[in-house]
Amino acid sequence: MKQSEIKNLSAAELQEQLSQLKKTYTDLKNAHAISPIQNPLQLRGLRRSVARLHTELTKRELQ
Repeated sequence: MKQSEIKNLSAAELQEQLSQLKKTYTDLKNAHAISPIQNPLQLRGLRRSVARLHTELTKRELQ
């Protein structure tokens, strides 16, 4: 998810998207622990998307 897309979301949508991506990340991470996944770079992308969403939420709370 790109930063420009994140800025257009509301706070509730950010929370929903964050929880969904966290669940996807943990599921993929567990699947990778059992047997290697096809594209391990997906983990990096998901982790960074989670960080972007979390950063935007924190930024909005501080304003």
